Amino acid sequence: MYKTSEIKGLSDKELLIGFKENADNTYIGELYNRYVHLVFGVCMKYLKNEDESKDAVMQVFEKLLHDLVRHEVENFKGWLYTLTKNHCLMLLRNDHMYVINQADLKKDLSEIMENDSSLHQDNSMEKELQIRQLEEGITTLNKEQRTCVELFYLSDKSYQEVAEITGFDLNQVKSYIQNGKRNLKNYLQNKYEA
Repeated sequence: MYKTSEIKGLSDKELLIGFKENADNTYIGELYNRYVHLVFGVCMKYLKNEDESKDAVMQVFEKLLHDLVRHEVENFKGWLYTLTKNHCLMLLRNDHMYVINQADLKKDLSEIMENDSSLHQDNSMEKELQIRQLEEGITTLNKEQRTCVELFYLSDKSYQEVAEITGFDLNQVKSYIQNGKRNLKNYLQNKYEA
């Protein structure tokens, strides 16, 4: 066991090991201090509400206590980012708020489809349906493709940043994004033809 003053000098990995071995929340407290700003920033990006974001930060760190016992985490910062993003998306879905940021999603739909002609419709209900289908389509991708596509398109991460967050090498990231993009395009085209 470390003294509280020594805990500040430990790496993320050492803190995780300390938490698992000692079941001492002091280790998580240090991780909280290090990353609360990151978690709050991600929550604000998705929820766009300060009070809801503060609540979400607490929920994420409560969830963290349970999830860390069940998962081996190599890259804590990347894992925490993904956990936070998924938590926010779940909150939005539970509240039936399917559009995270309509302008961003329309841009992403255009990029993914590489043809924005489908967006040149005046009917806002039709656009809403297309955005919902895009979100639905993303959930059909396999885990690796979905993670890489969401980070690259929805979180505006570079290939290198996606690789750092996920632990995949650069070629894997490019492949997952390319294949995910193709699968998503096929999914959306089938939806439009249906």
